[in-house]
Amino acid sequence: MEVTESIAGGGTTAVTAGLDMKNFTLQVINGRWFVAFASVLIMSVAGATYLFGLYSNHIKAVLGYDQTTLNLLSFFKDVGSNVGILSGLINEVTPPWVVLFIGSVLNFFGYFMIWLSVTNRISKPKVWQMCLYIFIGANSQAFANTGALVTVVKIFPESRGFVLGIQKGYLGLSGAIITQLYHAFYGVEDVDSLVLLIAWLPAAMSFIFLRTIRNMKSVRQENELQVFHKFLYISLILAGYLMFVIIVQKSFKFTKNEYGGSVVPVFFILFLPLVVVIGEEYKLWMRNISKGISNNNSNLSPITQAPSSTPMASVATPSPRPPPSIGTPSVSAPILLKQASVSCWKTVFKPPERGEDYTILQALFCTDMLILFIATICGLGGTLSAIDNLGQIGSSLGYPSKSISTFVSLVSIWNYLGRVASGFASEIFMQKYKFPRPLMLTLSLLLSCIGYLLIAFNVRNAVYVSSIIIGFCFGALWPLIFAIISELFGLKYYSTLYNFGTVASPIGLYLLNVRVTGHLYDKEAKKQMVKMGIERKAGELLICNGVECFKLSFIIITSVTLFGSLVSLVLVFRTRKFYKSDVYRKFREEPNAVESEMAMSSIETAGNVGASFEVEDVQEDTNGAKVKEGRFMGVNNGGNGLWE
Repeated sequence: MEVTESIAGGGTTAVTAGLDMKNFTLQVINGRWFVAFASVLIMSVAGATYLFGLYSNHIKAVLGYDQTTLNLLSFFKDVGSNVGILSGLINEVTPPWVVLFIGSVLNFFGYFMIWLSVTNRISKPKVWQMCLYIFIGANSQAFANTGALVTVVKIFPESRGFVLGIQKGYLGLSGAIITQLYHAFYGVEDVDSLVLLIAWLPAAMSFIFLRTIRNMKSVRQENELQVFHKFLYISLILAGYLMFVIIVQKSFKFTKNEYGGSVVPVFFILFLPLVVVIGEEYKLWMRNISKGISNNNSNLSPITQAPSSTPMASVATPSPRPPPSIGTPSVSAPILLKQASVSCWKTVFKPPERGEDYTILQALFCTDMLILFIATICGLGGTLSAIDNLGQIGSSLGYPSKSISTFVSLVSIWNYLGRVASGFASEIFMQKYKFPRPLMLTLSLLLSCIGYLLIAFNVRNAVYVSSIIIGFCFGALWPLIFAIISELFGLKYYSTLYNFGTVASPIGLYLLNVRVTGHLYDKEAKKQMVKMGIERKAGELLICNGVECFKLSFIIITSVTLFGSLVSLVLVFRTRKFYKSDVYRKFREEPNAVESEMAMSSIETAGNVGASFEVEDVQEDTNGAKVKEGRFMGVNNGGNGLWE
């Protein structure tokens, strides 16, 4: 009999353990930390646009483009990747999975059509068709950013600087990650397969996590910052490993199998944040279990109360409020009706205080947004012009083709470091020292000028150093711009305003890359052909060699960037008082307001059943809010019960 009971007890324990494991797994998958992890994986392969310098020479040679035409293609690539207003508007009215699904379809279609074109599987497309294909493919990045990154920012509003730094950091690393995967799968010289890889890989990753990325309620967690620090440390390990591999691959000749072996640790480190997610969810799981046991014990404690003929349910249920009389309108009704009747166009030039939720039109017509927009045009236009022309810069200055791959990987890694550094550093400096985030933007613009001048004057091994500086500055600009937008204009319409901020990038790129860099490159190339007595035929490749190909272009880019830094200083001056205040106070007050409302509701409920609230002590919490402690005292239908 005892054996039977023991076996039955063991079976019950096994079943309970199995149910617990199932419930815990569901908690991990449905938790907000798993959403952050899924977003990291999506971002880690979403930066196909940063690989343009790796395959641009191949497109130029196969399709017979000159530099102006190639830069026009580059312009439409960046228009697609940065103009995400459509994705933002879709995200306002649909769940994030819809945005991610549309993005995965656009990614595959656009880059697959480019692959068909460069492999001659279809007839040679016209220039406008290639521009359309690369625009569609690159626009998927905006959908990935909106669907994944914006969702995570809304889930962790008080840590938005850290969230933007990490998420954008992985996006910056994606160029180096995809390059390593390309070498492992296809080798070094098969550029056609690289285009095919960036057609299916980002689309597949977004499709896998369609149902994972979703809107969730923002819940404050005490160790939230420490968890993001763990994400940061893992990403630093990944960046360090990629940097080490790039140096080794540059020093030694790798076979395809050796490339395959070197990419295994990349997969391992990419999935390492999942361990952090499971650990955090396990802590929450155990905390909930302990609370449940505590509640059960408190429910079993004896209560001294006289019996009553009235059911307890009738005591706990408050009496309904009498409906307002027809002749007496509610006090708030006229106000609500008046607010509802006000057109959004009438409030365009009457914005709220900085940090409050602006409407889309109020933000777009705000002076602060205009200043930030101009500074962004100058800053991102220059960095993108340098990044997109890395292949041609390396070729014109006599670097081997293997070095061009190194340039792209260096930009990718330091792009990541810039994003993480600006996201975390600006957050820490702002919270501890009230250091304004726009001033960090100014310093990043000034630093990028050094990289431009190194290219312009062709200092020895300058492109390696320039790739590091420009990659870092390019990465640093993005989290700063997006964090400034969220802080000045609120989070209510952030998915749309976020994408409006990116519109400045292609505008700057068109002016500095197509109209300046491409035009001056072709002008110098034609001048060299005239000196050599060569006449260029239509559709023939146009090549320029020497330092003069990009010298004047990067001197102009340096001047424009300096102007942008001066413009950003105006924003620093205008927002200095705002950044000296508590920027995140609003997000700490809202939960307290909800708790106060619930407490008042409880008091009101107690009052309806004949109870009174006796204040025993008044204290202040960590945010300076007054908290009243006490107990409810009342008579339960003539009984002598005590409510606490």
